[in-house]
Amino acid sequence: MGKFANAEKVGLRDKKTQKLIAVYPLKVTGTDEEISETVRDWFYKQSCAAEDRLLTAYVDVLSEAELKEHK
Repeated sequence: MGKFANAEKVGLRDKKTQKLIAVYPLKVTGTDEEISETVRDWFYKQSCAAEDRLLTAYVDVLSEAELKEHK
């Protein structure tokens, strides 16, 4: 099982601050690598500045508190 198996929601997190940058709005399926690529591609398409933010971000599962906040 991968890191994202059974994840309700995933998003992008800043590597330094661990703060959530964006929440991926769709259900995730596939391998961890496919999910990470899909989320990063989605975020990249959101704005021109997204490319720079992706350099310092990683895909992660939302915590319980974040799940409640983003439902």
